[in-house]
Amino acid sequence: MESPLLPEPQVYVIHENSEWLPPIAAALDAEGVPWSPWLLDGGGIDLTTAPPPGVFWSRMSASAHTRGHTAAVEQARGVLSWLEAHGRRVVNGRRVLELELSKVDQLVALQAAGIDVPRTVAVSGNEALLAAAAEFPTPFLTKHNRGGKGLGVARYDSVDELAVALKDPYLDVPVDGITLLQEYLPPAGGVITRVEIVGGEFLYALTADVVRGGFQLCPADACAVDGSDDASLFAQRENFDDPIVGRYLDFAGSAGIEVAGIEFLETSDGRKVTYDINTNTNYNPDVEAAAPRSGPKAAAKFLSRLFNQTDTARTDTATATTDGTAR
Repeated sequence: MESPLLPEPQVYVIHENSEWLPPIAAALDAEGVPWSPWLLDGGGIDLTTAPPPGVFWSRMSASAHTRGHTAAVEQARGVLSWLEAHGRRVVNGRRVLELELSKVDQLVALQAAGIDVPRTVAVSGNEALLAAAAEFPTPFLTKHNRGGKGLGVARYDSVDELAVALKDPYLDVPVDGITLLQEYLPPAGGVITRVEIVGGEFLYALTADVVRGGFQLCPADACAVDGSDDASLFAQRENFDDPIVGRYLDFAGSAGIEVAGIEFLETSDGRKVTYDINTNTNYNPDVEAAAPRSGPKAAAKFLSRLFNQTDTARTDTATATTDGTAR
């Protein structure tokens, strides 16, 4: 693969799925910032060299393996470590990638921040899963620790029902071997809420219809659920002003998350339970048409500001001249 890295300063969009790029590409082009996509589908980096100047935005997804890009995750880990070791400006860097790839990591971090999360047991192996389920209230959910798009999420009303499902040779298995056993909390009103954050600012909230959409609630057009009707599952949650937004902004700031969609549900008894952090936010066109601020435009403006603030002319802390002085 030909290297996408250029000698001129750029904004690099690191990704593994080109279908999710068009809205971002259009916004970056409109903003006038020089940028290049960096598709992680093979190739390599010379670890003895320094990265080129620029700003690097990681848009890696936990669901990469569902598109045949399992190795892209490991490649991204190496790329981000390389960039950060050389002091490059990385948006949603190495630590954030780990949050994207592990719901265990997400839930532990959220709970440590005092944010309500569903009761969850992380299990390795079917025998241990059934044993844990036998001690769990019904109904319950199972989901993959590394998931995305709601794939692998299922509700079970009994341990026997789960036992039968686990015998299915075509049942999807977690790519990292970890299954989450989680309490089932029916959302009030049949919707969940997703809070969009870019550059430390709250953009808007959207709702997703779980009655029609089930657990597959990725808002990008590329994630459309086969067989769904024409009515959108997603809508802007107008005039959303809740203290949870401030808590999410504080959490994102402390975790180094700069672009995200954080999802929660409200229960009939008034709990606001956060269950997922999407550090690879996708923007739905129906919501975009009604939202007060555009997600892609906000991301492009944020990246443009970073690009202009970064001292891209100096790729190293100092460059020695032939006589030993710094210039």
